[in-house]
Amino acid sequence: MKVLVIGANGQIGTRLVHQLKEAGHTPKAMVRKKEQVSQFKSKGVDTVLGDLEEDFSHVYQGVDAVVFTAGSGGHTPKSQTKVIDRDGAIKAIDEAEKAGVSRFVMVSALKANRDSGMWSKSMRHYYEAKSKADNHLRNTDLDYTVLMPGRLTNEPGTGQVELSEYIEEIEGRTITRDDVAAVVTELIDRPVTFGKSLDLLQGEDSVKEAISGISQT
Repeated sequence: MKVLVIGANGQIGTRLVHQLKEAGHTPKAMVRKKEQVSQFKSKGVDTVLGDLEEDFSHVYQGVDAVVFTAGSGGHTPKSQTKVIDRDGAIKAIDEAEKAGVSRFVMVSALKANRDSGMWSKSMRHYYEAKSKADNHLRNTDLDYTVLMPGRLTNEPGTGQVELSEYIEEIEGRTITRDDVAAVVTELIDRPVTFGKSLDLLQGEDSVKEAISGISQT
């Protein structure tokens, strides 16, 4: 598949682009700044400039699937979280529909679809933004997957995960960015994940086993 990665310059996005390529897919990296292009083009990755705050409809040309893994980052104002994580994500979903791209994977956040009482005051704006974008995606006819990883780390990937529509025990648990990228790479063309919202944490199953274990109903 030719997979558009929105937020390719991010920590998950960069890993995902390279893992998709290694798995035999054709990634298309969307980046916001010209100086970010060379790191992908130098490795033979199709790269396109696009800004979520402007018209980026051109980036969908020729793609089979979209992965949204852009984020405003932890050091930006709350207003920017709304611009990128909420409004940018919603625009990306709408543009996919207009372009006729049916497969859409949203990299969201664990707790985004849970009771707001679980959200800390400092993170409420973030979860609200993620939740609104996720719900917008769920209300489309796209073949979507909302992937909700827990607290992210930069440790080397283990290849061992827990992936489920609801994980009961989540406190204190983490997931590596490597493993998030691995899960996205594996589920991108797996119909069993269509129309699903999935929690993701480190666990005991291989990525393939975890995806195969998802209910088909």
